[in-house]
Amino acid sequence: MSDRRSEESSGDEPSSSSISDEVWEQFLQDTERDIRKSAPKEPSARAREVSERLKGQQGQPEGWRTGPAWQEMNGRAARRRRTWAVIGVPLAIAVAVVAMRPSLIPGDPFGSSAGTDTAATQLPAETTTPTAPPSAVAPDTPTLAHPFAGSPALRWADGAAGIVLPKATALGAIPKGRVELALQQTRKLLVDANLNPDVMAGGTPAAALSVLDPKQPGVLDNLKTSLRSPSKTHDPLFLFSRFDPKDVKPAGKIVKVRGRITFAKGKYQGVAVHADYTFVYPVVRAATDGSTEVTRTIVRRVIDTELSDPTRYRVTPGRLTLLRYDEDAGNTACGIDDGYLHPRFPSQAPTGSAAPTGPSVDPYDRSRDIGKEEACGTVSRT
Repeated sequence: MSDRRSEESSGDEPSSSSISDEVWEQFLQDTERDIRKSAPKEPSARAREVSERLKGQQGQPEGWRTGPAWQEMNGRAARRRRTWAVIGVPLAIAVAVVAMRPSLIPGDPFGSSAGTDTAATQLPAETTTPTAPPSAVAPDTPTLAHPFAGSPALRWADGAAGIVLPKATALGAIPKGRVELALQQTRKLLVDANLNPDVMAGGTPAAALSVLDPKQPGVLDNLKTSLRSPSKTHDPLFLFSRFDPKDVKPAGKIVKVRGRITFAKGKYQGVAVHADYTFVYPVVRAATDGSTEVTRTIVRRVIDTELSDPTRYRVTPGRLTLLRYDEDAGNTACGIDDGYLHPRFPSQAPTGSAAPTGPSVDPYDRSRDIGKEEACGTVSRT
C-alpha cells in the first residue's frame, strides 16, 4: 500500500526537545480541559491519493566532475493510490452540532467572522517523526466561517508559518552559509509549489522552478511539460498543488500546514535536505449558485533535495538537485489526469473513472509511508 520513503536525515541535525510531542500535547489538553471545550468534530469524504517518485541513482557518482547519475523522468511509470470514502454525518449528530454551534448554519446568520479559523492553542512545532495519526475528534461541519471545523488541522500552523527551518550549522567542511542556502531554497520551493494562491489556481510556479538546477537531466523539461500538457505520466500534481478555478475556489485565505525539515551531508558532497509536510486546503464550488458548502483536500509531500558541491560536479551553483518527490492526496477524484485536484463535496455525486479498490487510510496520518502503490481506496476523514 505504501512505499518506504527515504530515511530521515540523521547527522548534524538540530537536537530535538527531550519532551515528546505526545507528552506536550497531553499536558496542553489537561491544562485546558476545565477552561474550554475540546477541539471540533469531523466528517469523512471521498478522496484520492496520488504519488510519484524521482530518485537519484544509488551509489557513488559515475565520474569526477561528470555530475551525479540522476534518473531521468522521461518514460517513467506514474504510481498512484487513490481513495474514496462514504460521505455524510448522521442526522441526529448534525442537529446536535447545529444546536451547540448555530454559526455552522450556511450563511452564518448570527454573524461570526468568515474564513479565519484560528485555534485557541496551536500545536507546538513537529520535532520528531510522528508515530501515530492525530487523535480522533467529534464530527463537525466545515463552513465559510469555520473551514477547518472537524479537522485535526484546526490547531496546525497557518500557511508558510508552518514551514519552520532548523538552525543551520556547518557540516564538516561545508560552511553554515551553504547549509542555510540549501534550507532557504527548499523552503522557497515548498511555499511556491503549495501555498502561492496563483499557483493553486493553476498559474506557473516560477519561484519553485527557479530554485531547481537546469543541469539536472530531464527534470525541468518534464515539469514544464506537465504544467503545459498534463497527462497521467506528466502530472504537475506530483510536485504542485493546483485546483481548477472554474471548479473550486479557496474557502478563505488560510491553508493549514504541518511537518518538519531536516538536513545532513549529502551523497554528492553537498547539503541534503529532507522535507515532509501536509497541506490542508478548504474549498467551495466556484459556480455562482449561492452554494456555501465547504470541503477539504489534504496533500502530503515528501521531498528530498541536495545542494551539491559545484567544485566536484557539473551543477549550477546555488540551485537544488531534486532527488525525490512523493505525493499523497486525499479527497480528489480518481481517474482524472488534467493536472488539477478535484475535491468531492458531501452533496456531490462521485466523479472520475476509477472505482475504489484500496484500503481505507487517514490522510492526516503523518506516521505512515507514502509513494508506492497505485489504487483507488477510501479515506477515513477529511
